[in-house]
Amino acid sequence: MFSKTCKYAINAMIYVASLPIGNERASLKDISKAINSPEAFTAKILQALVRDDLLISVKGPHGGFSINGKASEIYLAQIVDSIDGNLLFTGCALGLKKCAEEHPCAVHYKFKAIREHLTGMLHSTNLTDMADRVNNGISFLKY
Repeated sequence: MFSKTCKYAINAMIYVASLPIGNERASLKDISKAINSPEAFTAKILQALVRDDLLISVKGPHGGFSINGKASEIYLAQIVDSIDGNLLFTGCALGLKKCAEEHPCAVHYKFKAIREHLTGMLHSTNLTDMADRVNNGISFLKY
């Protein structure tokens, strides 16, 4: 459903959002270790999130990455759109260039309900929701 890059991006954002107050900045090394992702790959992902104003990057010995704004105002849909674009929300499940009510693919109507449910979940779930689950031991960022 999500690309590998998008999965890591979501986990990275959740990790940074779950940091304790007063220590809201994480290094590339800490993030890549927390989400079990290679540093070079994680760096590219974080650059994309910074470019799209979801993260802030501070250079220097006390630098690192932090959430740009309030975690409660960043939704999973924004992260997905930043990394994978909006095809999850608008694209055809079978990859047809044109797939609509007037010209549906073979699974259009079945996938439409799934897409609407997924879109609603991604637009209503914010980073605070996810970070709280991690901090309470209900959810995990790696196995």
